[in-house]
Amino acid sequence: MTKPGSDAILERMMALHPKIIDLTLDRVWALLERLDHPERALPPVIHIAGTNGKGSTQAMIRAGLEGAGKRVHAYTSPHLVRFHERIRLAGELITEDALTTILDECYESNGGAQITYFEITTCAALLAFARTPAEFTLLEVGLGGRLDATNVIDAPALTIITPVSMDHEGFLGNSLNQIAGEKAGIIKRGVPCIVGPQQDEALDVIEARAARLGAPLLVHGQHWHVGEERGRLLFQDETGLLDLPLPSLPGAHQIANAGAAIMALRHLGFDEAACDAAVAKPVWPGRMQRLRDGALNALAPEAELWLDGGHNPAAGAALAATLRAMPERQTHLICGMLNTKDASGYLAPLARVADSLTAVSIPGEAATLSANETAAAARSGGFSTVEPAEDLESALSMLAKTAPTARILICGSLYLAGHALRQQGS
Repeated sequence: MTKPGSDAILERMMALHPKIIDLTLDRVWALLERLDHPERALPPVIHIAGTNGKGSTQAMIRAGLEGAGKRVHAYTSPHLVRFHERIRLAGELITEDALTTILDECYESNGGAQITYFEITTCAALLAFARTPAEFTLLEVGLGGRLDATNVIDAPALTIITPVSMDHEGFLGNSLNQIAGEKAGIIKRGVPCIVGPQQDEALDVIEARAARLGAPLLVHGQHWHVGEERGRLLFQDETGLLDLPLPSLPGAHQIANAGAAIMALRHLGFDEAACDAAVAKPVWPGRMQRLRDGALNALAPEAELWLDGGHNPAAGAALAATLRAMPERQTHLICGMLNTKDASGYLAPLARVADSLTAVSIPGEAATLSANETAAAARSGGFSTVEPAEDLESALSMLAKTAPTARILICGSLYLAGHALRQQGS
């Protein structure tokens, strides 16, 4: 009998819990015990939390470590096109055979007990990492930190908290200090924590937890500084000054993310060459990604086509700043969002830099806003020229007629970004 593929096993896993998100670690600990605690057998772990920038920061650290010749495991979520993107084993995406084997083992070990999809697949990633030799493990928090399924490492080598802002209030709390408290839950006793730029309220919470646990902090603006000067990235900490290229990932916000990555590499003892690789060589799809030579380009062949998966107010502000810094060109958004997000808050800063917005729903997502609902949020956020469209392809075809040489940005959700990449043929 043919063994079921990973998609079939993942579908089974979706049925193991009635909720997509149910924050607790009890189920994770129970399954890890049945799997003989793979989380205790990992290469040194760098654990990354934050509202925005944690994925980009992870990608830069990985590029730096791999530039220094190290084998690196990396775990991230969500995926854009295929689940395999979430698990990178010693530098390579997990193969279908390896993924199927590890998922099947976790499913059988779980014995039908309630567990969320993210929890059981995180256990699968940890099991795969424990069985594959590498020098480092990079773990990106899925949601929050304190009760996230990745928060099972007693003594990571390093923790990192990227900028904290309002998002996922239904799960993490309705104030910045509550959300920061959840993110700060990854801080461990005696383990250094690198802290990216924070609002004072969030930083107070992070510093208080670190003080209780005796965890040394390396805080942006205090222990390290980063900025752009004359087209270069300048980084400074107590060991000296680095003059590096600007990050290859577009956007001014990537400078702070690069700073956190460089601080991590410096703290781990890596040299300037690794830091150079961190800013020059990262790949992070779906985050201000230029689309070229695919099926979507064929629908608007003269347009400049971009894709970004940011989805909260802080991401909207960062995206608006990125667009403002780009060469002047008529700019139109195609936007789809989930009903769990602050759509008007995300879109308000973008209304000041884009000429129009075409709203779409996100195919296959039960929590999607309808095109009309996203259009209403865009008007509420300050857009004056707004149109709903049946789907992404229709929106592109419409803009190809009305603004053939414009800059077109597909945005609003990582799920829409994933759909776009599948349609593009990526």
